[in-house]
Amino acid sequence: MPKLNQQELHNLAMNIVGKDLEDKGYEFLGVNSELKKDPQFVALKDKKLHFVIVRAIEYPVNPNDVDMVFMESIKTHAAKFNARTFYAGVGLANSKDYEKPITSDEDYIVNYSGWQEI
Repeated sequence: MPKLNQQELHNLAMNIVGKDLEDKGYEFLGVNSELKKDPQFVALKDKKLHFVIVRAIEYPVNPNDVDMVFMESIKTHAAKFNARTFYAGVGLANSKDYEKPITSDEDYIVNYSGWQEI
């Protein structure tokens, strides 16, 4: 059972947030799924630019805890483009045992409550 690496976990989170944005009518202007390249999504809705930061967070860390120092730097960058800044933490855990790593051949649980504006 190969354990998912950080990029694979990040891709899972990106898919979840991307689908949510799409379902809510956002138009993607830019998508960056490379780890540590922010923002992950640059999206447009109602003629307003949105920067969305996505993080895959493994259990037991709370996916809604935001690194505000980091987010302030993104917010400053977004302001140059007159963009709103959002954080989307996606909690992931092995569905059989939260303490075990997430693997490619087992189900996982998602703890995602949407994105929050910073």
